Amino acid sequence: MAVDEHAWLHIDREEGGWRGRMALGSEKPKILGDFLKSRRERIKPEHVDIVGRFGRRRTPGLRREEVAHLAGVSITWYTWLEQGRVTTTSREVLESIGRALQLSPEEQLHLLRLANYGGEEESRPQAEEMNPVLQSIIDQLHYPAIIANERTEVLAFNRLASEIIVNFHAVPAAKRVMTRLVFMDPSLRKRLANWKEFADYTLGVFRSNFDQKVGDPWFERFAREMCQESEEFLTQWRMYDVQRKKAILYTLDHPSAGRLCFELISFSHLNGNPNVHCCIFTPIPGTDTERKLAAIGQ
Repeated sequence: MAVDEHAWLHIDREEGGWRGRMALGSEKPKILGDFLKSRRERIKPEHVDIVGRFGRRRTPGLRREEVAHLAGVSITWYTWLEQGRVTTTSREVLESIGRALQLSPEEQLHLLRLANYGGEEESRPQAEEMNPVLQSIIDQLHYPAIIANERTEVLAFNRLASEIIVNFHAVPAAKRVMTRLVFMDPSLRKRLANWKEFADYTLGVFRSNFDQKVGDPWFERFAREMCQESEEFLTQWRMYDVQRKKAILYTLDHPSAGRLCFELISFSHLNGNPNVHCCIFTPIPGTDTERKLAAIGQ
């Protein structure tokens, strides 16, 4: 679909594709409204105690008036909030809406960040260059390790990461993005025994970063391309799930070493840069993964 080059692009769940929208001031109110709508439509009405109070139900999920009732706000104001017409609101009201929508802790934090209550700087430095010392550090590790930024671009990797995870040397630098590789690299998909879990996590983290980078050309272009190239990415994107970085299990079937079980541990704010983090694939105790890694490393 052709769009105005000055339009802000986003996924429209009703149309099922990309559309252009002129960037008039801050876009966060609109994104916040889209997020609330996606969470409202997700809730099963029978899971709340107001079923039957607002007449016959014609749509899935909760109605706006039901959320407004649960949160203790007016239906008009909540409607405006979903429509992106509210530019400021109190943290207490947002927390009340979050409880009404049964948001997870990660989703609640995402909501607060969209309203600029997350306590994080709006402008973060981009990692244009890799400090060679960081490459030297991960080269000395006995476990697979990568250094990436919030775009999930892989900025550095050690030999075991290229041997175990993905042959990063064979991937052009512009395509060396973990979110892309998880969905588009057939060798990684074949190796990942828990692909669905890892794909959901990867996209959830990316979606959280995406919404905090309104108007960023790279994020918009990348998300548009992925939605066009991968039906699975597009389907999951429409779910609007968000996640924060955390330890996650990573189960992999290596062509020569067999089953390998890792816990993916992340360290952020490398050298004071909040945009850069190190991911270390740590063998799970009680498995023979560490022994197999030692054999591969010889």
